Amino acid sequence: MKPRIGQTLASTVDETAVIVVRAPGTDVSITCGGAPMCDARERPDTVGGPDPAQADGTLLGKRYADDELGLELLCTKAGQGTLAVDGRPLPVKAAKALPASD
Repeated sequence: MKPRIGQTLASTVDETAVIVVRAPGTDVSITCGGAPMCDARERPDTVGGPDPAQADGTLLGKRYADDELGLELLCTKAGQGTLAVDGRPLPVKAAKALPASD
C-alpha cells in the first residue's frame, strides 16, 4: 500500500486507528498486531486478536515514526496491537525539548 498524508488507517485485529502524518513515496506494508491495516472507510469487522508477539499496544495521541522511510503515524484510537512497517516495529517518536526561556 502507498499511504497518503491525511489517510486514516484502521486495524483489522483490534480498535487501533491512525492518521498518516508523513508518507514515504514508496509502497510499504503497515501492520498492527501482525495484520495489515486498511483504509478506515473500508474497515471490515475486527477478526480475532493481535498476534501475542506483536501485542505491546498503541498509545492514544502518540506519534509513531520510521525516519529512515519517512513515515509518521498519529494514533487516534488506542489498541492492543503493535504498529509495524515492513515487519519492523514502529517506535514512539520522542518529543522535542522546548528551548529554555530565561
